[in-house]
Amino acid sequence: MIAQRIVVSGLVLLGCCGTAAAQDSFTVVAEQVNKKMVKLFGAGGFKGLPSYGTGILVSPKGHILTVNNHILSTADLRVHLYDGRMYHNCKVLFREPELDVALVKIDADIDLLPYFDFAAEAKKGPGAAGDWVLAFSNCFQIATRDEPMSVQKGVIAALAELRGRRGVFDAPYIGESYFIDIVANNPGAAGGVITNRKGDLLGILGRELKNTLTDTWINYAVPITAKADIEREGKKVTVDMATFVKEAMEGKYREGTRPKSGDTRSGYHGIVLVHDAVKSATPAFIEEVLPDSPAAKAGLRPDDLIVYIDGELVATIKAFRDIMKQIPPGGEVRLEVQRGNRLNTIRLKLEEQPKAKTASK
Repeated sequence: MIAQRIVVSGLVLLGCCGTAAAQDSFTVVAEQVNKKMVKLFGAGGFKGLPSYGTGILVSPKGHILTVNNHILSTADLRVHLYDGRMYHNCKVLFREPELDVALVKIDADIDLLPYFDFAAEAKKGPGAAGDWVLAFSNCFQIATRDEPMSVQKGVIAALAELRGRRGVFDAPYIGESYFIDIVANNPGAAGGVITNRKGDLLGILGRELKNTLTDTWINYAVPITAKADIEREGKKVTVDMATFVKEAMEGKYREGTRPKSGDTRSGYHGIVLVHDAVKSATPAFIEEVLPDSPAAKAGLRPDDLIVYIDGELVATIKAFRDIMKQIPPGGEVRLEVQRGNRLNTIRLKLEEQPKAKTASK
């Protein structure tokens, strides 16, 4: 197969020569889909975490579906529409971590935007292995304002269970996914989409992940028909993406937690964080390092600010605890710590929990 680069109405299509389908013009479809997509700009990071991403409009009033990632953790979330309009201070309404999605609303009186009717799209049926697809996203921040999204052309290589990780985290979404034969999951692509040749919505491009079995980067999209099991008030329920979108737009969605399973034993680090009365906003400042603990041996100090753990942004104390509780005794993590005006890299190896000591988790 011979690689080719095709420019269609200012859009770059990356694909391969093959059947007659590969030679079809996607100009009209690309233009239609582009109008239903947005560029997102928010929080970035020191270690190459992008401050930009992608989303799709799911209502004429400016509701946006995107991936539940770090760029949403900002007081000034910005959105650029296809026609160049720009909006500041967009609001994150609801999140569903188990589906790895979030619903954002443009904070303005707006109407009549082109959008994907998510419920109707979900009823059209899934794609299948071998189907041609188009992947739309703002990968590498190529587009701003009225510049069109990047478009890549490829094939669904397989439908299989997603087994991926980012740093110490397993993939937030665990379930059947589309694996595609194009390098689509690039920085900024998360929250983009794959469609079929007619422009029907098939899946949401996920964030960058590595395969836990092969330690290689994977290219995938979460189907718009995806489901996840969560717990609400002690009861196990199943939620699908269409229900999340509908209830979130109505202001009725209730986020759950992942059902507990397996060994939840975590390792000991010896880090005591500052008082966290406001868990949703308090940064992970170290208040005390317990003597002879792994943290003390690693060289951590009081007043250090933990910014990243294995490349994952640690915006709050809760985020720190969510990550560290997944690390078993003997596990090692790489911390990026702000000390004064410098960012230091520190490797921390956790130990068995001591019987006579307690530590912040």
